[in-house]
Amino acid sequence: MGHIRAWITGCLTGGLIAAAAAGTAMAETRPVVVELFTSQGCSSCPPADAFLHELSQREDVIALALHVDYWDYIGWKDSFAQPAFTQRQKAYAKTAGRRSVYTPQMIVAGQDHVVGTHEEDAKSLILRHAAVQTGVSVALERAPDGRLVIRGVAGQGAVGPLAVHLVRYAPSQQVEITRGENAGRLMDYANVVTEWSTIGEWDLSAPLQIMAPSGGNQPAVVILQRKGAGPIVAAARLR
Repeated sequence: MGHIRAWITGCLTGGLIAAAAAGTAMAETRPVVVELFTSQGCSSCPPADAFLHELSQREDVIALALHVDYWDYIGWKDSFAQPAFTQRQKAYAKTAGRRSVYTPQMIVAGQDHVVGTHEEDAKSLILRHAAVQTGVSVALERAPDGRLVIRGVAGQGAVGPLAVHLVRYAPSQQVEITRGENAGRLMDYANVVTEWSTIGEWDLSAPLQIMAPSGGNQPAVVILQRKGAGPIVAAARLR
């Protein structure tokens, strides 16, 4: 494949791209990605979970809840937690030169770290990153056969290579917590990430063209991120 090493089912021809663009669903860039690292077993997290729900209603934000597993030992096992999400948070900490992780933590655009309950700080960071021009754009479409079409274009000055991430999430989940620090609470969670896959690498030398499995009816997000838990330079969502 040369410029793309990807877990994919095939490359797109120009005709297939045109067919996908004529399909029923299409998502364009450029919203700001906000990742909330949270846990059902964390007593400090519910306000941040509620704030993420607020952010999930914004069109200029892709809000994603990644539930970590390192609080499971204190009496309640998080039903959404995945070790991979804990590792992603640790990768961000390593990149930032930090030795520890915590909840609730938000990462804005793959770069800025902020306590998940510091709403004004998070909103200010979102505004700042929304104004940044990265020189990279991405679109996520659904082809007539249901598969997902990922297209990317990079302008002069754009920096690669970029990891291509495909994320799927559940827009709304409700959990009755019966043990641990949040015992007795009925929690509503927004945009709970269920699957995060790195499906390719793009060196920007030619337009990005990938087709991926449909994955059912769950919403999907494509994220282009500099390798090593670096900045997120473009993202698109398909509900």
